[in-house]
Amino acid sequence: MALNVNRNVTDQFYRYKMPRLVAKVEGKGNGIKTVISNMVEVSKCLSRPPTYPTKFFGCELGAQTQFDFKNERYIVNGSHDVAKLQDLLDVFIKKFVLCPECENPETNLIVRKGTIGQHCVACGHQGMIDMRHRLTTFIVKNPPEHDPTSIGSSKTERKSRKKETSNTSQNGDDGIDPLALKDDDDDWSVDTSEDAVAERMQSLTSGAKGITLNDDLGKSPKERLDMLYNFVKNKKDQGKLAGADKEILVEADRLDIKEKGPLVLAELLLDADMMKQLTTYRLHFLRFTNDSHKAQKYLLGAFEQLCKEYQDKLMPKVPSLLKKMYDLDLLEEEVLLSWAKKPSKKYVSKEIMKQIQDKAAPFIKWLEEAEEDDSSENEEVEVAFTGSRDSQLKVETISPPAKTSEAPVAKSAPAEDDIDIDDI
Repeated sequence: MALNVNRNVTDQFYRYKMPRLVAKVEGKGNGIKTVISNMVEVSKCLSRPPTYPTKFFGCELGAQTQFDFKNERYIVNGSHDVAKLQDLLDVFIKKFVLCPECENPETNLIVRKGTIGQHCVACGHQGMIDMRHRLTTFIVKNPPEHDPTSIGSSKTERKSRKKETSNTSQNGDDGIDPLALKDDDDDWSVDTSEDAVAERMQSLTSGAKGITLNDDLGKSPKERLDMLYNFVKNKKDQGKLAGADKEILVEADRLDIKEKGPLVLAELLLDADMMKQLTTYRLHFLRFTNDSHKAQKYLLGAFEQLCKEYQDKLMPKVPSLLKKMYDLDLLEEEVLLSWAKKPSKKYVSKEIMKQIQDKAAPFIKWLEEAEEDDSSENEEVEVAFTGSRDSQLKVETISPPAKTSEAPVAKSAPAEDDIDIDDI
């Protein structure tokens, strides 16, 4: 989602936008590094070379930087959180992009005789950049008009290109003076006052408001989760939860926390009577977990928290509850096996997690043996989940029936399992 270039401005109609930084940590040990994969796109929105903000990160973090121009990979050595880099980018924008007078980002940097000037196209302000920051040394050596990929090209050629650019900027196209094109009535700045924002809001239709009013993405993930929690809680309190599964999904998608939706749903919709509630709210959970392993892992995390909160009632039912979620297509076999192999202490303590894993062992064993038997051609293994909900799993090996000329008739699945999430 796009952010305002000047994130201090909350006006949704602010026309200067930029994408969020996308960073990935690669390598390990001494070779660990953070790769910013969309630095080129971000820099275009700032009208600055991508090397400038990357080098700024290096200066602020005390880390070396690397530029892979061919593959458009801009690297800062070490492991760095993307939220921290986004905050540092705001500092870079304030120091080297925004006009100190009108705070618009329509500025150009001019390097002359070891100094860096700044000219604002919006208001006409001209001034000098504070030369105390270490990035200024890099900018002086690599001025904006310099092509960083043209290493080894002739200085004479670069001077001639500068001269041509200078002549073009002075004369303009077709000999027209660009200053003569400036109309005193044209105002390139944007009024971001509260009155101006309110006036623009009034002119919007309700549909347009729904599209543009998404300033919530600038909030922290916890704040957005709280917003989704309040949204679902209001639906529940108003008695409108039954048919609100699509609305909840849309709201979670708008807040960019779709994978974490099961955490909120589980907190509000599930308790000690989880066995029945899973069937009642199946569609609500299925909207999130269908074809999403991340959402299924969050659902397992919520399940762990519920087992801790209602330990006396839910802990004995762990295998039954896991099978229930498996039968309802809320959890896939691959996710369950991965969860069992790599227990986490993210949601509950090590002791509670050990109890859950011990209780889940019969069900996990059933999944593993069923997976092995699917690839076997010599015998069939039928797994019977017999007895009451709280009973243990029993694995029975049954010899394959004699082959007949008639094809076996498939048992019809319950109507509940025939629901296609895409047709809802």
